[in-house]
Amino acid sequence: MSDKWFETVAVAQRRAKRHLPRSVYGALIAGSERGVTYRDNMDAFTELQWAPKVADHRPERALGTTVMGIPISLPVLISPTGVQAVHPDGEVAVARAAANRGTIMGLSSFASKPVEEVAAANPNTFFQVYWSGTRDAMLHRLDRARAAGAKGLIATLDWSFSNGRDWGSPWIPEKLTLKAAMRFAPQALTRPAWLLDFLKTFRVPDLTTPNLAPADGGPPPTFFGAYGEWMSTPPATWEDIAWLREQWGGPFMLKGVSRLDDARRAVDAGVTAISVSNHGGNNLDTTPAAIRLLPGIAEAVGGEVEVLMDGGIRRGGDVAKALALGARAVMIGRAYLWGLAANGQAGVENVFDVLRGGLDSAVLGHGHASIDQLSPADLHIPQGFRREMGADGSATGDAAKPAGRKPAARRSTTRPRKPAAERGTPEAAEPRPEGAVALGND
Repeated sequence: MSDKWFETVAVAQRRAKRHLPRSVYGALIAGSERGVTYRDNMDAFTELQWAPKVADHRPERALGTTVMGIPISLPVLISPTGVQAVHPDGEVAVARAAANRGTIMGLSSFASKPVEEVAAANPNTFFQVYWSGTRDAMLHRLDRARAAGAKGLIATLDWSFSNGRDWGSPWIPEKLTLKAAMRFAPQALTRPAWLLDFLKTFRVPDLTTPNLAPADGGPPPTFFGAYGEWMSTPPATWEDIAWLREQWGGPFMLKGVSRLDDARRAVDAGVTAISVSNHGGNNLDTTPAAIRLLPGIAEAVGGEVEVLMDGGIRRGGDVAKALALGARAVMIGRAYLWGLAANGQAGVENVFDVLRGGLDSAVLGHGHASIDQLSPADLHIPQGFRREMGADGSATGDAAKPAGRKPAARRSTTRPRKPAAERGTPEAAEPRPEGAVALGND
């Protein structure tokens, strides 16, 4: 077995931290304000406890499912993440890894590789967009993604441009000019293996966004240029979401849902799927962990649209818990980026294998023959775990049950609970002072 193999995502993260320049690693950590939501995304999974059986285990377990009509071998998708400097092959390596493990690649419109290359590496690619620029510009991006072979569209609309971090944000250049390279050199020289990876390709980390190139053939914007366009675009309305869905005309996922009323509005807008997400803790801090929000949302809309969850997945057991509470599948962000940094494409495949093994163990331990049999009955769910926001327009931990499918977990209460930031977390569950700006790193 290669000495680059790792047995858990936490090991991959430690290797990534040793391999990447400090500012690059910090950009992947991200988070916002105190980092409470970032940590709660992971910590909340530890509050859910399994109830495994002692006999009648099944010798074979089915782990596959479908998402927006695409069959996949395990219920784990690549979540779209913004432009990065983790590995020279970037999103193409991630797409190949996802294809080799039989699952879907989510590609950010802010990615460092063009959609044509990524879709060629993985035919099951979903293209992600923000509500950014003019409608004509957005239509051009949709047409390009469709022509490249993208099979689904992901619209991310939950970003509120929170950018303050108590631990500070590292310097990120708009372009790698000679002056910027000289300023960055001390960091790069301390990570010679990372630097050598790029030198071998005769390329420097690309800080442009090729998927946002204008229709007139002009150069693509830099990351910060694209970010500026996004910030200056008036926020989308529900009518805009319905328009975007109609223009795409195919499978459509709305990412970033945290409220019951928003979930129901998404159904009305005609979406195929929603992803329960808080943008990986990079948005409004103290938003509850995605896994706390999942059961209520799944109950409210399950059966009408597909429900996915995005946020805090680090183990196969986390995947199983999300499925037990109503998710059809999960999306991963930071976990695969750690794998990419640790060992390129093989590292991303390693992450999938780790998650598959943990998921299979959970299905086996509860005597199930498939992931479809996972349910709240397999878990001890403590009182006060769930959060249900947006029931009748309110935000509460003890909201009235919405109409929908059979409840996924017991009713929550408003019992006070110490914030995650005050409970203490292991080193792997940063942020620490090397945090930074990042987009969509769930």
